[in-house]
Amino acid sequence: MTLRDVAQLAGVSMSTASLVFSGNKPVAQDTAGRVRAAAERLGYTGPHPMASSLRHGRSGVIAAVVERRILHAFRDPYVVAVLDGLSQVVGEMGSGLLLLPDATEGHGDPGPQVSRIVADAAVFMLCGDENNALATQFAARGVPVVGTGAPCGPGIVQVEVPERDASARVARHLRDLGHRTVGHIMMPLAWGNETGLRTLDTVRRSHFPDTRERALGVRDVFARAALVEAAEADFDSGYAAANLLLDRPDPPTAIIAQSDLLAAGAVQAASDRGLRVPEDLSVTGFDGVSLPWFGRELTTIDQRPLEKGRAVGEVVRDLLAGDEVGDVSFEVSLRVGDTTGPAPDGPR
Repeated sequence: MTLRDVAQLAGVSMSTASLVFSGNKPVAQDTAGRVRAAAERLGYTGPHPMASSLRHGRSGVIAAVVERRILHAFRDPYVVAVLDGLSQVVGEMGSGLLLLPDATEGHGDPGPQVSRIVADAAVFMLCGDENNALATQFAARGVPVVGTGAPCGPGIVQVEVPERDASARVARHLRDLGHRTVGHIMMPLAWGNETGLRTLDTVRRSHFPDTRERALGVRDVFARAALVEAAEADFDSGYAAANLLLDRPDPPTAIIAQSDLLAAGAVQAASDRGLRVPEDLSVTGFDGVSLPWFGRELTTIDQRPLEKGRAVGEVVRDLLAGDEVGDVSFEVSLRVGDTTGPAPDGPR
């Protein structure tokens, strides 16, 4: 059965029947009812999506690229919240969202199957490596690409936060509370690294701009802050990284973590040692996500991830509308919770 058959049975023109299925313009309620009744009687389920995309030059699909295994990405409520905000705007556009894991983690040939993916735009959900072969391939095909600080390259529009300034802001908060010995738990500097102490030179060589810039922001305020790279930006890695810091001969009185999940792990590590937060150890995070299972109100940099996801979606919408779009600076704020307090007076 075809749309022409439906139109003839309903007694309407082809164009009117088409409008009922596309929803591009309003159709009188009784007319639309006749068309739908005719379609149901004939077993017609609607125009073929591929034919529709060929006519309009659009697939109706936005690709959301995740540069990790889905298992890791969706453990992080920040990723989920950003994706939720993006999906809201994509839905308002009448488009669908294609979740696209990047199995190569940004390196190597994405493979021929990727070249066959039809998408109107590509969004990179995680601020991973600055260099990404998949982003380069999308851009070379003329597909608009939006990043959240990374990947970088010609034609890639960024929705980014002032990483270094925000990290320095939370560090100054701790300095104002009297802290002088501080440890810093970083997100990965490269995919596949193990949790361990790092030097400032290693940080500067990283191609992960969010990790690098947040660490430099901490060092702008605390020039001797110990730097620990976490294998993942999750609770378990935060726990392990905090233990490395607390085992040092000069354990910190405050830990600055680059994500809220890392910070939650650090709080648990302190608690398991009998340390009180914030009386014995202050801990800060970065993201501003909801952690209902945590039971504490983290001092953190609030990225407003849901609104950030919507901002990314709005950039995609403007690009597809043909507007001139430049990089967007997304503002963040310091949110003081109950995990920071004055530095302890003496040894713990």
